[in-house]
Amino acid sequence: MSGAQLRIVFLDAATYGDVSLERFTRRWDCTVYELTSPEETRARLAGHAIVVTNKVVIDKAILRSPEARDLKLIAVAATGVDIIDREEAMSGGVRVCNVPGYASQSVAQFTLALILELASSAGKYSQAVRNGEWQRSPVFALLSYPVVELKGKKLGIVGYGSIGHAVARMAQGFEMEILISAHPGVNDPIPPDRIAFDRLLSLADFISLHCPLTTETRNLINPQSLSRMKPTAFLINTARGGLVDEAALIEALRRKQIAGAAVDVISQEPPQSDHPMIRAAQELDRLIVTPHTAWSAHEARARLLQEVEENIAAYLQGRDRNRVA
Repeated sequence: MSGAQLRIVFLDAATYGDVSLERFTRRWDCTVYELTSPEETRARLAGHAIVVTNKVVIDKAILRSPEARDLKLIAVAATGVDIIDREEAMSGGVRVCNVPGYASQSVAQFTLALILELASSAGKYSQAVRNGEWQRSPVFALLSYPVVELKGKKLGIVGYGSIGHAVARMAQGFEMEILISAHPGVNDPIPPDRIAFDRLLSLADFISLHCPLTTETRNLINPQSLSRMKPTAFLINTARGGLVDEAALIEALRRKQIAGAAVDVISQEPPQSDHPMIRAAQELDRLIVTPHTAWSAHEARARLLQEVEENIAAYLQGRDRNRVA
C-alpha cells in the first residue's frame, strides 16, 4: 500500500489535547475528527484503510459492516485494547496494534502524588488557607487533617508491569517497603519475590492497582477484599474503574473500614453529575477522585503519538510493530 493510496481516520483527536497531528497530516492523507459518537463510527470508517482510536469502540458489528470493508489496521492510541473486538478483527484480516509503556512515568508520578496527598493532606491544608482557617487559628499551625510519614510503610502493588515497576522505584525513594502481589485468583506457585493477593491486602498500608481489567480482575476490590484491609490502609486506583466495586468502596469509606482512597478512574467516564463516586467525593473527606488524568503528561501524549506514527509506518513497510491481533 503506497502513501498516495493510503487514507487514515482519527476518531477522537480531542483526547490528545494540545499535541499536534501535523506529523501525520504532512505525511499521509488524514481525516481528523475531534470526537466520534457510537452512531457516527461506521460512516467515518468508510473509505479508510487505517483508523486511529483512543477510546472509540470498534466492535464486531462495526467490523462486519460494509463501511469497514477497506479497513486494514486499527492503531489504538493507548495501551489497553479492550475497546476492540480483536477476535473479529483477526478473523477479518484487520491488524490491531497498541502503544505499551508510553505513560509509565506519568502514571507512576501521578500515583505517588495521590499517595502523598492521602498521607500528607497538602491539598486540604491549601484549601484551608483559602477558606481562612489558618488565619483564625489560635496557634501557629493547623492540625485539622491527619499526616503520616511514608517511611517504613508497606506499599502493596497489584499489577507489576512497567507502571508497577516505576511506582515501586519512586516509592523506594520515600523508604517505603514494597510488596508485590501474585496474580489474584491464580493457583500457580507464588514466585519468591511476590506474596498472595489476600495476604497483601492484610499487610499493606497503601494498595495501588496497576493491573489490566479482565474477567478475572473485574471488581477485584469488593466487600470481601475491603474487609481484609487494615482500617489504617489506603487504596489507590490509576488503572481501570472496573477493578473496584464502587458501591462497596463507598460503603467501606463511610463506615471507616479503611482510612481513605484515591481513584483516577471510575466506571463511567466522563461521569454524570449524579454518579455515585462523584457524589461520594463531594461528601467524604477521605475520598479523592481525579478525572482520568494520570496518563496525561505532555511528554507522555507526545510519546504516544510518535509511537502511533511508527506503528503505522511499520505496517506500511510490511512489518508488525506492537501488534496485538
